[in-house]
Amino acid sequence: MTREPRDAPQFYLTAPSACPYLPGREERKVFTHLIGRRAISLNDALTQSGFRRSQTIAYRPACENCRACVSVRVLVDDFQPGRTMRRVLARNADVKGALVQAQATSEQYSLFRGYVDSRHSDGGMADMSVLDFSMMVEDSHVDTRLVEYRRPGQRGDDELIGCCLTDVLADGLSMVYSFYESDESTRSLGVYMILDHVARTRALGLPHLYLGYWVEGSKKMGYKARFLPQERLGLSGWELSA
Repeated sequence: MTREPRDAPQFYLTAPSACPYLPGREERKVFTHLIGRRAISLNDALTQSGFRRSQTIAYRPACENCRACVSVRVLVDDFQPGRTMRRVLARNADVKGALVQAQATSEQYSLFRGYVDSRHSDGGMADMSVLDFSMMVEDSHVDTRLVEYRRPGQRGDDELIGCCLTDVLADGLSMVYSFYESDESTRSLGVYMILDHVARTRALGLPHLYLGYWVEGSKKMGYKARFLPQERLGLSGWELSA
């Protein structure tokens, strides 16, 4: 009988809780810790296997009788924005994105607080304090960055209107969590940040942009299906979506 390596990850299962995507269903997750010298390579392998990262935890849905959460990744070399997405790019021509170290600031927290209060006031992040936010951004043992998006302000300064916490993987970028100025609805900042990450992934010479889970029937996740071509993780591995 073979033994697992001494530093092999240990996996755990959460208790059932209400599903945040499909009403009337429960979710469970399997998770492990991303710490120590193997955290980067483990994060790569687990992301490619359908896991997502939250601080030093990698998790994946493990729901009984439900496989609605499907991992998706964009094939950036073949991606071409359609007419609507080109309009989004044009509307945000004045926005500048900068890759910075994953260090939380009061400016970021203020933007995050406004985003959550406006769009997700009943979600799991509604009660996050500035300390919780700092941990979300900074508590990572992998290659994590922030992309800050700014537009020219009325007083000549650059105003922060969007942020995305992003992991750099061996085969692409993974958008861990993004938030933006809710009052700028005409800009479609959520779509714009994905388009910008497609460009960033391509510039790095990497093939995939990981968008997390797509859930058929969930309005919250429907936008991810628009970024084609994309692969979805099924029982036979990553398959090109029709």
